[in-house]
Amino acid sequence: MSKQGFRGRFLRFAAAVCMGGSIFQVGGCDPEVRAALLDGLEATTGSLTDTIISAFFISLEDEPGTGTGGLTTTQNP
Repeated sequence: MSKQGFRGRFLRFAAAVCMGGSIFQVGGCDPEVRAALLDGLEATTGSLTDTIISAFFISLEDEPGTGTGGLTTTQNP
């Protein structure tokens, strides 16, 4: 179990180092290239976030035949 814990921590650390290094590399690019790259990353991140949120809420919906059938109201005579 400690190997998986170490592996997970190492992968998170490696991802952070790669992201930080890429930010420093982008800083030295041509401004037009940097703008295009950052716009693409922003669009991709936004799409991915929207997809994950939509999938989460779709998974919360009741499947037909397994739920209570929704809310019902009754009126007193």
